[in-house]
Amino acid sequence: MSGILVVQEERGFGRNRFSQEALAAGHVLAALTGLSMETAVVGDKNTPILAETSGTPAATAYAVEHPLLNTYTSDGYVLAFEQLIRKLNPAYILFPHSYQVRDFVPRLAARFDQVLIGDVAAIEAGPSFTRQLFQGKVNARYRHRGDGPCFISIQAGAFRPDPPTAGTTTIYPFVPEIASDAIRTRPSEPFRAAAQAVDLSSAQMIVSVGRGIKNQENIALVQNLADALGAELAASRPICDNGWLPMDRQVGSSGQTIAPKLYIAAGISGAIQHVVGMKASQCIVAINKDPGAPIFEVADYGIVGDLMEVVPAITEAVKAAKQ
Repeated sequence: MSGILVVQEERGFGRNRFSQEALAAGHVLAALTGLSMETAVVGDKNTPILAETSGTPAATAYAVEHPLLNTYTSDGYVLAFEQLIRKLNPAYILFPHSYQVRDFVPRLAARFDQVLIGDVAAIEAGPSFTRQLFQGKVNARYRHRGDGPCFISIQAGAFRPDPPTAGTTTIYPFVPEIASDAIRTRPSEPFRAAAQAVDLSSAQMIVSVGRGIKNQENIALVQNLADALGAELAASRPICDNGWLPMDRQVGSSGQTIAPKLYIAAGISGAIQHVVGMKASQCIVAINKDPGAPIFEVADYGIVGDLMEVVPAITEAVKAAKQ
Protein backbone atom coordinates (compact mmCIF):
# COMPACT_ATOMS: atom_id res chain seq x y z
CA MET A 1 0.00 0.00 0.00
CA SER A 2 1.27 3.47 -0.80
CA GLY A 3 0.04 7.01 -1.22
CA ILE A 4 -2.50 9.34 0.33
CA LEU A 5 -5.97 9.96 -1.10
CA VAL A 6 -7.86 13.11 -0.10
CA VAL A 7 -11.58 12.99 -0.88
CA GLN A 8 -13.10 16.44 -1.35
CA GLU A 9 -16.70 17.61 -1.37
CA GLU A 10 -18.19 19.67 -4.17
CA ARG A 11 -21.46 21.48 -3.64
CA GLY A 12 -22.03 23.19 -6.96
CA PHE A 13 -19.84 26.19 -6.20
CA GLY A 14 -16.38 24.65 -5.97
CA ARG A 15 -14.31 23.40 -3.10
CA ASN A 16 -15.58 24.32 0.34
CA ARG A 17 -13.30 25.42 3.18
CA PHE A 18 -13.46 22.03 4.88
CA SER A 19 -12.13 20.36 1.73
CA GLN A 20 -9.31 22.92 1.58
CA GLU A 21 -8.42 22.06 5.17
CA ALA A 22 -8.46 18.33 4.36
CA LEU A 23 -6.01 19.02 1.52
CA ALA A 24 -3.76 20.92 3.92
CA ALA A 25 -3.88 17.96 6.32
CA GLY A 26 -2.98 15.68 3.41
CA HIS A 27 0.13 17.75 2.71
CA VAL A 28 1.13 17.53 6.39
CA LEU A 29 0.73 13.75 6.31
CA ALA A 30 2.64 13.53 3.01
CA ALA A 31 5.53 15.51 4.49
CA LEU A 32 5.66 13.22 7.54
CA THR A 33 5.46 9.95 5.61
CA GLY A 34 7.13 10.78 2.29
CA LEU A 35 4.09 9.45 0.45
CA SER A 36 2.57 11.01 -2.65
CA MET A 37 -0.91 12.58 -2.51
CA GLU A 38 -3.86 12.26 -4.86
CA THR A 39 -7.38 13.69 -4.64
CA ALA A 40 -10.84 12.56 -5.68
CA VAL A 41 -14.26 14.15 -5.97
CA VAL A 42 -17.64 13.04 -7.26
CA GLY A 43 -18.27 14.73 -10.60
CA ASP A 44 -16.91 14.92 -14.13
CA LYS A 45 -13.69 16.54 -15.29
CA ASN A 46 -15.46 19.91 -15.55
CA THR A 47 -16.47 19.90 -11.90
CA PRO A 48 -15.54 23.37 -10.53
CA ILE A 49 -13.54 21.91 -7.66
CA LEU A 50 -11.13 20.24 -10.10
CA ALA A 51 -10.53 23.48 -12.02
CA GLU A 52 -9.34 25.37 -8.94
CA THR A 53 -5.63 25.88 -8.40
CA SER A 54 -5.78 27.83 -5.13
CA GLY A 55 -3.78 26.04 -2.51
CA THR A 56 -1.07 23.52 -3.35
CA PRO A 57 -2.75 21.25 -5.90
CA ALA A 58 -2.24 17.51 -6.10
CA ALA A 59 -0.53 16.16 -9.21
CA THR A 60 -3.33 13.67 -9.81
CA ALA A 61 -7.09 13.92 -9.28
CA TYR A 62 -9.90 11.47 -9.97
CA ALA A 63 -13.33 12.56 -11.16
CA VAL A 64 -15.71 9.88 -9.92
CA GLU A 65 -18.52 9.83 -12.49
CA HIS A 66 -21.82 7.94 -12.52
CA PRO A 67 -25.45 9.00 -13.05
CA LEU A 68 -26.43 7.39 -9.76
CA LEU A 69 -24.01 9.70 -7.95
CA ASN A 70 -25.61 12.91 -9.22
CA THR A 71 -27.65 12.97 -6.02
CA TYR A 72 -25.96 11.91 -2.81
CA THR A 73 -26.86 8.55 -1.27
CA SER A 74 -24.84 6.61 1.26
CA ASP A 75 -25.19 3.42 -0.80
CA GLY A 76 -23.89 5.03 -3.98
CA TYR A 77 -20.93 6.76 -2.35
CA VAL A 78 -19.88 3.64 -0.44
CA LEU A 79 -19.89 1.54 -3.62
CA ALA A 80 -18.08 4.17 -5.70
CA PHE A 81 -15.29 4.94 -3.24
CA GLU A 82 -14.84 1.28 -2.32
CA GLN A 83 -14.01 0.57 -5.95
CA LEU A 84 -11.71 3.60 -6.25
CA ILE A 85 -9.82 2.70 -3.08
CA ARG A 86 -9.36 -0.90 -4.20
CA LYS A 87 -8.00 0.40 -7.51
CA LEU A 88 -5.56 2.91 -6.00
CA ASN A 89 -4.71 0.96 -2.83
CA PRO A 90 -3.78 4.07 -0.77
CA ALA A 91 -2.33 3.77 2.72
CA TYR A 92 -4.37 6.74 4.03
CA ILE A 93 -7.70 8.23 2.97
CA LEU A 94 -8.58 11.68 4.31
CA PHE A 95 -12.01 13.34 4.33
CA PRO A 96 -13.40 16.64 5.66
CA HIS A 97 -15.43 15.93 8.81
CA SER A 98 -18.78 16.90 7.28
CA TYR A 99 -22.27 15.52 7.89
CA GLN A 100 -22.03 13.67 4.60
CA VAL A 101 -18.75 12.04 5.58
CA ARG A 102 -20.13 11.03 8.96
CA ASP A 103 -23.00 9.37 7.12
CA PHE A 104 -21.19 7.13 4.65
CA VAL A 105 -17.50 6.79 5.60
CA PRO A 106 -17.95 4.53 8.68
CA ARG A 107 -19.75 2.06 6.38
CA LEU A 108 -17.03 2.50 3.77
CA ALA A 109 -14.29 1.80 6.32
CA ALA A 110 -16.12 -1.32 7.49
CA ARG A 111 -15.88 -2.71 3.94
CA PHE A 112 -12.12 -2.86 4.54
CA ASP A 113 -12.44 -4.15 8.15
CA GLN A 114 -11.30 -0.75 9.39
CA VAL A 115 -12.74 2.05 11.52
CA LEU A 116 -12.87 5.78 10.89
CA ILE A 117 -10.54 7.89 13.01
CA GLY A 118 -12.89 10.83 13.05
CA ASP A 119 -12.52 14.54 13.75
CA VAL A 120 -8.71 14.56 13.78
CA ALA A 121 -7.29 17.84 15.07
CA ALA A 122 -3.55 17.22 14.58
CA ILE A 123 -1.18 14.89 12.73
CA GLU A 124 2.26 14.20 14.14
CA ALA A 125 5.26 11.99 13.40
CA GLY A 126 4.61 8.28 13.48
CA PRO A 127 2.18 9.17 12.10
CA SER A 128 -0.18 9.67 15.02
CA PHE A 129 -3.59 11.30 14.86
CA THR A 130 -4.94 13.46 17.68
CA ARG A 131 -8.64 13.60 18.51
CA GLN A 132 -10.26 15.70 21.23
CA LEU A 133 -12.60 13.96 23.63
CA PHE A 134 -15.12 15.26 26.17
CA GLN A 135 -15.56 18.55 24.28
CA GLY A 136 -11.86 19.26 24.09
CA LYS A 137 -10.92 18.44 27.69
CA VAL A 138 -8.84 15.39 26.72
CA ASN A 139 -6.53 14.76 23.76
CA ALA A 140 -6.23 11.16 22.55
CA ARG A 141 -3.58 9.97 20.09
CA TYR A 142 -4.28 7.15 17.65
CA ARG A 143 -2.00 5.11 15.42
CA HIS A 144 -3.14 2.87 12.63
CA ARG A 145 -2.25 -0.80 12.91
CA GLY A 146 -2.76 -3.61 10.42
CA ASP A 147 -2.59 -4.01 6.68
CA GLY A 148 -5.73 -2.19 5.59
CA PRO A 149 -6.05 1.48 4.61
CA CYS A 150 -6.40 4.11 7.35
CA PHE A 151 -9.58 6.22 7.19
CA ILE A 152 -9.37 9.72 8.70
CA SER A 153 -11.68 12.72 8.83
CA ILE A 154 -10.28 16.18 9.57
CA GLN A 155 -11.76 18.49 12.21
CA ALA A 156 -13.08 21.77 10.85
CA GLY A 157 -10.64 24.59 11.52
CA ALA A 158 -7.80 22.31 12.64
CA PHE A 159 -5.62 22.88 9.55
CA ARG A 160 -5.20 26.17 7.75
CA PRO A 161 -5.67 25.93 3.98
CA ASP A 162 -2.49 26.15 1.93
CA PRO A 163 -1.68 29.59 0.49
CA PRO A 164 -2.54 30.10 -3.19
CA THR A 165 0.01 28.62 -5.58
CA ALA A 166 0.04 27.75 -9.25
CA GLY A 167 0.23 24.16 -10.35
CA THR A 168 -0.96 21.54 -12.77
CA THR A 169 -3.27 18.67 -11.89
CA THR A 170 -3.89 15.75 -14.24
CA ILE A 171 -7.53 14.65 -14.04
CA TYR A 172 -8.50 11.04 -14.65
CA PRO A 173 -12.11 9.90 -14.94
CA PHE A 174 -13.19 6.96 -12.80
CA VAL A 175 -16.49 5.28 -13.57
CA PRO A 176 -17.58 2.81 -10.87
CA GLU A 177 -19.98 -0.05 -11.47
CA ILE A 178 -23.23 0.69 -9.63
CA ALA A 179 -26.50 -1.13 -10.28
CA SER A 180 -29.70 0.87 -9.79
CA ASP A 181 -31.11 -1.70 -7.36
CA ALA A 182 -28.06 -1.19 -5.13
CA ILE A 183 -29.37 2.25 -4.14
CA ARG A 184 -31.83 1.50 -1.35
CA THR A 185 -32.75 5.07 -0.44
CA ARG A 186 -34.67 7.70 -2.33
CA PRO A 187 -33.24 11.12 -1.43
CA SER A 188 -35.46 14.15 -1.07
CA GLU A 189 -34.52 17.72 -1.92
CA PRO A 190 -31.32 18.90 -0.19
CA PHE A 191 -31.86 20.80 3.03
CA ARG A 192 -31.60 24.54 2.57
CA ALA A 193 -31.16 26.90 5.46
CA ALA A 194 -33.39 29.93 5.80
CA ALA A 195 -32.50 32.86 3.58
CA GLN A 196 -31.40 34.94 6.56
CA ALA A 197 -29.07 32.24 7.90
CA VAL A 198 -25.46 33.36 8.32
CA ASP A 199 -22.47 31.29 7.25
CA LEU A 200 -19.96 32.42 9.86
CA SER A 201 -17.42 29.90 8.58
CA SER A 202 -16.70 32.12 5.58
CA ALA A 203 -16.27 35.36 7.58
CA GLN A 204 -12.78 36.86 7.78
CA MET A 205 -13.52 38.89 10.93
CA ILE A 206 -15.99 38.10 13.72
CA VAL A 207 -16.95 40.00 16.85
CA SER A 208 -18.63 37.69 19.35
CA VAL A 209 -20.57 38.59 22.48
CA GLY A 210 -21.22 36.64 25.67
CA ARG A 211 -22.91 36.91 29.06
CA GLY A 212 -20.87 39.97 29.97
CA ILE A 213 -23.15 42.09 27.78
CA LYS A 214 -25.70 41.89 30.65
CA ASN A 215 -28.84 42.63 28.61
CA GLN A 216 -30.09 42.56 25.05
CA GLU A 217 -30.11 46.33 24.59
CA ASN A 218 -26.34 46.45 25.08
CA ILE A 219 -25.67 44.18 22.10
CA ALA A 220 -25.82 47.34 19.99
CA LEU A 221 -22.41 48.29 21.43
CA VAL A 222 -20.84 45.13 20.02
CA GLN A 223 -22.76 45.48 16.77
CA ASN A 224 -21.26 48.95 16.35
CA LEU A 225 -17.77 47.49 16.65
CA ALA A 226 -18.58 44.77 14.14
CA ASP A 227 -19.94 47.37 11.71
CA ALA A 228 -16.85 49.54 12.10
CA LEU A 229 -14.58 46.59 11.33
CA GLY A 230 -16.77 45.17 8.58
CA ALA A 231 -17.09 42.01 10.65
CA GLU A 232 -19.89 39.55 11.35
CA LEU A 233 -21.61 39.54 14.73
CA ALA A 234 -21.65 36.23 16.62
CA ALA A 235 -22.39 35.01 20.14
CA SER A 236 -21.88 32.31 22.72
CA ARG A 237 -24.71 29.90 23.47
CA PRO A 238 -26.37 31.76 26.41
CA ILE A 239 -27.00 34.80 24.19
CA CYS A 240 -28.73 32.70 21.55
CA ASP A 241 -30.60 30.58 24.11
CA ASN A 242 -32.04 33.81 25.53
CA GLY A 243 -33.21 34.79 22.05
CA TRP A 244 -31.07 37.92 22.03
CA LEU A 245 -29.47 36.84 18.73
CA PRO A 246 -30.58 34.19 16.21
CA MET A 247 -29.26 30.65 16.62
CA ASP A 248 -27.34 30.93 13.34
CA ARG A 249 -25.04 33.41 15.11
CA GLN A 250 -23.91 30.88 17.71
CA VAL A 251 -20.28 29.75 17.83
CA GLY A 252 -19.28 26.58 19.63
CA SER A 253 -19.75 22.83 19.84
CA SER A 254 -23.52 23.18 19.37
CA GLY A 255 -23.19 26.08 16.91
CA GLN A 256 -20.84 26.91 14.07
CA THR A 257 -17.13 26.06 13.87
CA ILE A 258 -15.13 28.98 12.52
CA ALA A 259 -11.57 30.01 11.66
CA PRO A 260 -11.55 33.74 10.80
CA LYS A 261 -8.46 35.90 10.57
CA LEU A 262 -9.69 37.96 13.54
CA TYR A 263 -11.98 36.85 16.38
CA ILE A 264 -12.91 39.30 19.12
CA ALA A 265 -14.56 37.72 22.16
CA ALA A 266 -16.37 40.36 24.22
CA GLY A 267 -17.66 39.27 27.60
CA ILE A 268 -17.15 35.57 26.89
CA SER A 269 -15.70 33.53 29.75
CA GLY A 270 -14.26 30.82 27.51
CA ALA A 271 -16.13 27.63 28.36
CA ILE A 272 -14.72 24.67 26.45
CA GLN A 273 -17.99 24.32 24.49
CA HIS A 274 -17.35 27.75 22.99
CA VAL A 275 -13.60 27.44 22.59
CA VAL A 276 -13.80 24.29 20.45
CA GLY A 277 -15.73 26.29 17.88
CA MET A 278 -13.31 29.23 17.53
CA LYS A 279 -9.85 28.10 18.65
CA ALA A 280 -8.62 27.83 15.04
CA SER A 281 -8.99 31.60 14.56
CA GLN A 282 -5.72 33.18 13.40
CA CYS A 283 -5.87 36.03 15.92
CA ILE A 284 -8.03 35.95 19.05
CA VAL A 285 -8.66 39.11 21.08
CA ALA A 286 -10.41 38.59 24.42
CA ILE A 287 -12.17 41.31 26.44
CA ASN A 288 -13.22 40.29 29.96
CA LYS A 289 -13.18 41.98 33.35
CA ASP A 290 -12.18 38.71 35.05
CA PRO A 291 -8.39 38.28 34.68
CA GLY A 292 -8.79 34.57 35.45
CA ALA A 293 -11.31 33.91 32.65
CA PRO A 294 -10.38 30.78 30.64
CA ILE A 295 -10.73 32.71 27.38
CA PHE A 296 -7.37 34.36 28.07
CA GLU A 297 -5.66 30.95 27.83
CA VAL A 298 -6.41 30.77 24.09
CA ALA A 299 -6.25 34.50 23.32
CA ASP A 300 -3.40 36.12 21.41
CA TYR A 301 -4.28 39.48 22.99
CA GLY A 302 -6.19 40.02 26.21
CA ILE A 303 -7.87 43.14 27.56
CA VAL A 304 -8.90 43.02 31.22
CA GLY A 305 -11.74 45.47 31.58
CA ASP A 306 -15.47 46.08 31.39
CA LEU A 307 -16.62 45.53 27.81
CA MET A 308 -19.14 48.36 28.29
CA GLU A 309 -16.16 50.72 28.39
CA VAL A 310 -13.61 48.86 26.27
CA VAL A 311 -15.78 48.05 23.24
CA PRO A 312 -16.94 51.66 22.58
CA ALA A 313 -13.33 52.85 22.92
CA ILE A 314 -12.12 50.31 20.34
CA THR A 315 -14.99 51.24 18.04
CA GLU A 316 -14.02 54.90 18.11
CA ALA A 317 -10.38 54.02 17.53
CA VAL A 318 -11.30 51.91 14.48
CA LYS A 319 -13.44 54.72 13.06
CA ALA A 320 -10.67 57.24 13.62
CA ALA A 321 -8.13 55.00 11.89
CA LYS A 322 -10.36 54.83 8.81
CA GLN A 323 -10.62 58.60 8.43
